[in-house]
Amino acid sequence: MDFRSKKLINDPNDVVTEFIEGLVETYPGLQYLDGFPKVKVVLRADVSAATYDKVAVISGGGSGHEPAHAGFVGEGMLTAAICGDVFASPPVDSILAGIRAVSGSMGCLLIVKNYTGDRLNFGLAAEQAKSEGYAVEMVIVGDDCALPPPRGIAGRRGLAGTIFVHKVAGAAAAAGLSLAEVAVEAKRASEMVGTMGVALSVCTLPGQVTSDRLGPGKMELGLGIHGEPGAAVADFQPVDIVVSHVLKQILSTETNYVPITRGSRIVLMVNGLGATPLMELMIAAGKAVPVLQLEHGLAVDRVYTGSFMTSLDMAGFSITVMKADQKILNRLDAPTKAPNWPVGADGRPPAKIPVPLPLSHSTKNDESSSRPQQLSPQGYILEIAIEAAATAVINLKDSLNEWDSKVGDGDCGSTMFRGASAILEDMKKYYPLNDPAETMKEIGSSVRKVMGGTSGILYDIFFKAAYAQLKADCNPVIPLHWANALEAAIVAVSKYGGASAGYRTLLDALIPASSVLKEKLTGGEDPVNAFVVSAEAAVAGAESTKSMQAQAGRSSYVSADILASVPDPGAMAAASWYQAAALAVKDKYHAS
Repeated sequence: MDFRSKKLINDPNDVVTEFIEGLVETYPGLQYLDGFPKVKVVLRADVSAATYDKVAVISGGGSGHEPAHAGFVGEGMLTAAICGDVFASPPVDSILAGIRAVSGSMGCLLIVKNYTGDRLNFGLAAEQAKSEGYAVEMVIVGDDCALPPPRGIAGRRGLAGTIFVHKVAGAAAAAGLSLAEVAVEAKRASEMVGTMGVALSVCTLPGQVTSDRLGPGKMELGLGIHGEPGAAVADFQPVDIVVSHVLKQILSTETNYVPITRGSRIVLMVNGLGATPLMELMIAAGKAVPVLQLEHGLAVDRVYTGSFMTSLDMAGFSITVMKADQKILNRLDAPTKAPNWPVGADGRPPAKIPVPLPLSHSTKNDESSSRPQQLSPQGYILEIAIEAAATAVINLKDSLNEWDSKVGDGDCGSTMFRGASAILEDMKKYYPLNDPAETMKEIGSSVRKVMGGTSGILYDIFFKAAYAQLKADCNPVIPLHWANALEAAIVAVSKYGGASAGYRTLLDALIPASSVLKEKLTGGEDPVNAFVVSAEAAVAGAESTKSMQAQAGRSSYVSADILASVPDPGAMAAASWYQAAALAVKDKYHAS
């Protein structure tokens, strides 16, 4: 039955911006940047980058986890929170806006939950901010204890333990420590914390159909905060048994996820996932403390119970255990005005302020940022290749979504469709097609504007790296320069995304293509034939992902049996546009 859950919302596409508007009305110590809907940044009303003399602490991620992260913005905790769409990493431009808005002379620390999209988007924003002169450090938190190691490059997911890292870092920054010192304390805190969740229901996204994946009488151990499959589905049990199992998993000496042994001092967080009554959370907390004391021999110094990092309307809770010493306790006890720690606030400044511009920004000349009135032969070939590649991706939308629904979050085709459509539209107006390097740069800008998630940031990195390599090679651009650009783009994607050959990603299509193209060209083969043959290698590489175990992205949490039934959607998309471009170039040369 198609049953859409009842939610007190207006347009599902506006839930994040309307949440922020309500938040700043409720808590006058907060403001937001006036950049809706693209820029969704909540920040302290008493902080200005021009005058702020302490380290700014910034976090964020996809929305739907409220009060995280915006509810923890306030003196003594976060300086700003970057809000993505529901369960989607915030775009680079939003992160940059937040950095520019609050980072003063002491710099800023980015605290990032360990999800591929968050790592990439915050990482690229950090690099861009550094190039603008900001001092930036980044700490990645992965506190998940539900899934057994190893997890490939994906690693442990970032969960509610991230809130403890926010508090430690915020207190250290408020005490006047340097950026390096704040980063060290945050990193140390992240290594002391472990979390595991238990869900009684899956969550429902605004405007979406309620899933019945978790049937009656069942609960899921280790379910992710985006509804990703957990470690196991089990029969529902009384809370005593559930709490005991979760704590045993977190404190397991086999996985050794947290450095906690008998006699250690710890702090405990019992976190509601969105639809769990406070009564039930308090029951869980009341059962957890004696288990920690009597069964595990630990001194429980602090207990935090409530909703800190939720998953929309998911029923269930997570338990976080953090090793504590006096220094960490002092940071947790330090005063804060973050509303959901929670603490009150004084005064009512304006609710919103303008989005800041970069400290220095270059302006493009008309020729480099617009389509030429007349295309050169090379520009005409480039236009044909781009049009064919984008059209192929558009035609593959439904297949990509179908594959991704089995191994990811089901939106690969829609995401790639948005990027391809933007490329076709922007090419009519902006692409300087007679300049291949600048055209690559513009393609990167096109996809960054509209493609969310990991795919968008990876393709932006891909085309920016290709641009840099083409710029470095001498003009005019020859076929070998294109091979060099492809190779450089692959290296950049691997560097920032962490994947390589065999990880079941788009690189499994592009790496074979690059290798064959370079080999054929250096061997003196006709460039068009080399392009076509390398495209065949790309297709073969994409098809081969059926036999690979994913080691990156959300597919790394999917069972091998499911993975074996479909190829990697990202690899198939890459092979599709690459082959379409090659065949279009071949047809053009054969026709002339």
